Amino acid sequence: MLKRIKALIMSALVLVCGTSCTKNDSKSEEVTVTNPQLEVTFFDVGKADSIILCSKNSTVIIDCGEKGDGKEIISFLEEKNISTVDYLILTHYDKDHIGGAAKVIKSMEIKNILAPDYEESSEEMEKYQKAVSDKGLTPQLLTSDMSFELDGISYKVNAPDQTDYGENNDNDFSLITKVVHGDNVFLFTGDAMEARLEEVMDIGTCKMLKVPYHGRKLDNLDQFIDKVQPEYAVVCTSQDEFAGSVQKLLNKKEITYYSTCFNGRITALSDGKNIAFTTEKG
Repeated sequence: MLKRIKALIMSALVLVCGTSCTKNDSKSEEVTVTNPQLEVTFFDVGKADSIILCSKNSTVIIDCGEKGDGKEIISFLEEKNISTVDYLILTHYDKDHIGGAAKVIKSMEIKNILAPDYEESSEEMEKYQKAVSDKGLTPQLLTSDMSFELDGISYKVNAPDQTDYGENNDNDFSLITKVVHGDNVFLFTGDAMEARLEEVMDIGTCKMLKVPYHGRKLDNLDQFIDKVQPEYAVVCTSQDEFAGSVQKLLNKKEITYYSTCFNGRITALSDGKNIAFTTEKG
């Protein structure tokens, strides 16, 4: 209660507004960020992932949504006068993750592309590969973990352990990215399913989790959440895909969560100690 009163007194600063969705009765308190150095934006693109991390001198994109969503990404970057992307991380090759990639690659200077090492055949994949070829880029296909640092923010990209997850199960090839900004740890899990989550059970704790697989039910999600212990969660999803059982699980564990289907575009601001969220909708 004391924290909430203090936060209200400091209302001139950036505050977390409202609850995360109309069905969320999880614990929520207002958090103050006085000098945000990392901005994480989750785009409202339906059952798809499109996330941009911006710091003072760097930009990282994790996935580009579906075909047509690339235009929204480019518009967002242009409004911020950003023309260069340091890293484009494509978690895997499903159309709801790479659909907008070709447009982004054509329109922006991309320094590095990270992607998993497996093959996929689709119209979206062909357009992505053509855009890469036309720009003379060579994506780095990860078979082992890699790390890099931008503006004092540490990124570790976790590669899948296996070369075969079974027929029609490319979700488990998802690259998982851990971002450390001071005391704040962000974990982006793509569409990781049960087998992939088992591989990263020991990845460590985080303050914010991007819930895997668009908030669909996963048999070991409860165990995974207990391992990573997030205070906050974000779900990039549609109302049809966001499982009621997952919403109940987040509420039961008293995790403050936000979902693009209920909240629209979501922004997380980090000053290295606190994370504050703002949303388009309630």
